[in-house]
Amino acid sequence: MAILTEEQTMLRDAAKAWVAQKSPVSAFRKLRDSGSVDGFDPAVWGEMCEMGWAGILVPESLGGSGLGYLTLGLVLEETGRTLTASPLVSTALAATTALLLAGSESQKNEWLLLFAGGKALGALAVDEGAHHAPEQIALKASRDGSGWTLAGKKSFVLDGGAADLLIVAARTAGRPGEAEGITFFLVRANAAGVVRHKLRSVDSRGMANIEFENVAVGADAVLGTVDRGFDVLDATLDRVRAGLAAEMLGAALQSFDVTLDYLKTRTQFGQVIGTFQSLQHRAAKMFTELELTRSTVEAVLDAIDRNANDVPALASLAKTRANETVHLVSNEMVQMHGGIGMTDVHDAGLYLKRARVTEAAYGNSAFHRDRYARLMGY
Repeated sequence: MAILTEEQTMLRDAAKAWVAQKSPVSAFRKLRDSGSVDGFDPAVWGEMCEMGWAGILVPESLGGSGLGYLTLGLVLEETGRTLTASPLVSTALAATTALLLAGSESQKNEWLLLFAGGKALGALAVDEGAHHAPEQIALKASRDGSGWTLAGKKSFVLDGGAADLLIVAARTAGRPGEAEGITFFLVRANAAGVVRHKLRSVDSRGMANIEFENVAVGADAVLGTVDRGFDVLDATLDRVRAGLAAEMLGAALQSFDVTLDYLKTRTQFGQVIGTFQSLQHRAAKMFTELELTRSTVEAVLDAIDRNANDVPALASLAKTRANETVHLVSNEMVQMHGGIGMTDVHDAGLYLKRARVTEAAYGNSAFHRDRYARLMGY
């Protein structure tokens, strides 16, 4: 485990206590059953903002705490344990990161203060198809006088239906598949020509397909440098992948703990099923994979905070490990619980659905194995 500061330890313990009391799995189940399209409870998000979670990455000068990615990862791990649905990933991680990496002083001053205070939500709009493919951006941004006009669509934008600000990756030059020619734009969600189709994912989170029908933005909407945005996009995505991997670790840990408790109490053939050697072997396998995943997740979060050169490789390694581990543990949770694990009465299905969505988000295992191999020179 990473060596935590006293402040990090206190924040992690506070997060653990808060999610257990204010945002248990039963609260998520109630939210799901309510039919909420946005996929989160604004009151719960407000409490999270009051505790400072929305501003963990934001500098103190802009209303945040500037505690870094490892600290945010600790909070995401705890929220992952109880399947807490919130804009932490979309706003406090993805949108905030893009602004920190490429935003001008005026852009940061305008939006980061709002994000940290819970006064606005942001969303990162990248993918345009069924699979994560950041280089395949086709949404066109054309010069229009001193400004730009955006035309195209984005798919499965996390919290895209509730966001106030859309950070849009568009193509200003080249063709889909090329890294060159990508530019970030800040687009207000209520701008003329932005059409949002709210979606509810299988894990009951809020997403949106968004159409940009000749949306006009000014020159000040450019985030970073025109045509040179892919490096910023890649760096932003790596930080999102690392944070999401931390949340996935939390969900897998809770799935394992619930399953282990069941193995210790469920009796069959006159004895506790946890005494069966075959189940012990499967539990040992899960424990080993969880420890390996924690190592990779904490390694990439620490590397980001140190601004290390190997962040891209570590991010793909962590996301791949998290994908594989949460898949294994969520499957085993259902199987080891037997018949009850197949019903909606038990929480196993909720963890299984969340696992499948997060596995695909920001790159599945095939995507990241290929990327890791290329980064390693193969």
